[in-house]
Amino acid sequence: MSVKTGQCMCGAVQLTARNVPTTFGQCLCDMCKRWTGSFFMGVSVAPEDLEITGTDAITTIQSSDWAERAFCNKCGSSLWYHVTEGPYAAKLSLGVGVLNETDDMVPVREFYSDRRTCAYQPNNDIEKFTEAQVRAMFAAPDAPTDTKG
Repeated sequence: MSVKTGQCMCGAVQLTARNVPTTFGQCLCDMCKRWTGSFFMGVSVAPEDLEITGTDAITTIQSSDWAERAFCNKCGSSLWYHVTEGPYAAKLSLGVGVLNETDDMVPVREFYSDRRTCAYQPNNDIEKFTEAQVRAMFAAPDAPTDTKG
């Protein structure tokens, strides 16, 4: 377990999470696909272990009878998924994508695996580009060098 920092795309929501496990789950349900444009990767965190600034930029919607989702109302970044009833309500699934450093984290479970499509299959035969190559293709020559895409 470790301490991780993170933020939404625009920086309006910033967070520090304590007791973050190194393992996480990914969900391929239709709602997660629509919510993220891909699939959701979430790490289980207790709400009391989450320190957030910019809460005025957070919007929460009830997405099903048993869960809600939070996102930044300034930039649209997915923040977390939270089961609201039953034994899993004690924690929320914080989006792995909002965390700043995830090199030590690995997926260990997949939800709605029967909803996986060809778009979510690992493919080692596809063309790959490094950050430097992408910046050379799309960024202005004098653009600051950061990791924003």
